[in-house]
Amino acid sequence: MTAVGAREPAPARTARSGAPRRESATRAAVRTAWESPVASYYLIASVTLVLLALGLVFVLSSSTVYSLKATGGVSPLKQFLDQAKFALIALPLAVLMSRLPVRVIRAFAWPAYVAAIGLTAATKLMGESSGGNTSWITLAAGIRIQPAEFVKLALALWLGLVLSQRQRDLGQLKRLALPLLGGFVLLGAQLYVTYDLGTVLIMGALMFGALWVAGVPMRVFVMLAVGAASVAAMFATTGETRMARIKAMLGIGELSDQLAWQIGHSLQALGTGGISGVGLGGSRSKWLYLPAAQNDFIFAIIGEELGLMGTLLVLALFAALAVGLARVILRHPDPFVKITTGGIAAWLLAQAVVNIGVVTAVFPVIGVPLPLVSAGGSSLIATLIALGIVLAFARTEPGAPEALRARRGAVRRSFGVLAAGLTGGRR
Repeated sequence: MTAVGAREPAPARTARSGAPRRESATRAAVRTAWESPVASYYLIASVTLVLLALGLVFVLSSSTVYSLKATGGVSPLKQFLDQAKFALIALPLAVLMSRLPVRVIRAFAWPAYVAAIGLTAATKLMGESSGGNTSWITLAAGIRIQPAEFVKLALALWLGLVLSQRQRDLGQLKRLALPLLGGFVLLGAQLYVTYDLGTVLIMGALMFGALWVAGVPMRVFVMLAVGAASVAAMFATTGETRMARIKAMLGIGELSDQLAWQIGHSLQALGTGGISGVGLGGSRSKWLYLPAAQNDFIFAIIGEELGLMGTLLVLALFAALAVGLARVILRHPDPFVKITTGGIAAWLLAQAVVNIGVVTAVFPVIGVPLPLVSAGGSSLIATLIALGIVLAFARTEPGAPEALRARRGAVRRSFGVLAAGLTGGRR
């Protein structure tokens, strides 16, 4: 009896000892996946596709009433179909960019910068005004583009090239003269031509992101940041439209003012959503109460229809994108890749922060879209091309080419086995 009683607790000890082993195996699997040389590639690609799909769903949800108004009641799908068309154009371009060698992308840097200067000049000559900004050009067949979105991409590539060529002497201001003057000239030209301080602020964030990753000494970085902040504050407090936006954010503007109306209804939409939202498609704000619901204020519609959980999902996706971009910067040995990725990361993440800050009344209304989510063809195409370039960089991380070839070989072998099974082994 005693011997039997002594053996009875043994199964409990085995069960208890088995739990840590299972937990350890899970942790090991996660660690192995994270340490894989293709983790950056798959993380960025998957987050990009999820954000794109989420954006298409909410462009459809938020734009139906505006589409009916724009088409005289003919079609509720016009703006969604336009966005889907732009996605179908941009995705193949992103895939193409992701397959380019780094040397080819590097060769695009100077031509892209020259093209950016040309786009800025074209905006001055042919630009159309909207909301106090001159940001649009109408091409043949009525196609409208926003050149500034492509100028951001050109600036990231150009800064990546120029700063990588001067990396040994970044502490000397004369060695920084070309990238700094070239970048600031492009920023100043954009502000002068378009009067769009929001776009210039995002481009400034892109430039500082590239400088940070390049390793510019802190004293130089702080000096440039203080100077840029002073200039931005000066421009922000001059001009009727910009002052009206600041007053609307602070609640100083009249309640009938469109900007105050927009911010008020944005907060109302977020508050109405609560924790879980009113349900997909159930937004009331999109019934012409909230201007720009399908583009600059789409985050408010997400908050109304999916609630706090939906907004946290969007924040988590951008955080995951930031992790993937940071991983490319930390793991890739090529300075051009590091700096260009740093510029693109600063551009996309700063734009997301500013857009969400505007929707939540943290910042004044400055009209920048939520990357990959807001309606807008130029922004979507430029963003997907930029992320396609980062995917090309991720494919060349140490060990990534070999891992990708091995996975392609495994997929081919799997299809071969499947085909042999379906044909009964006959040739």
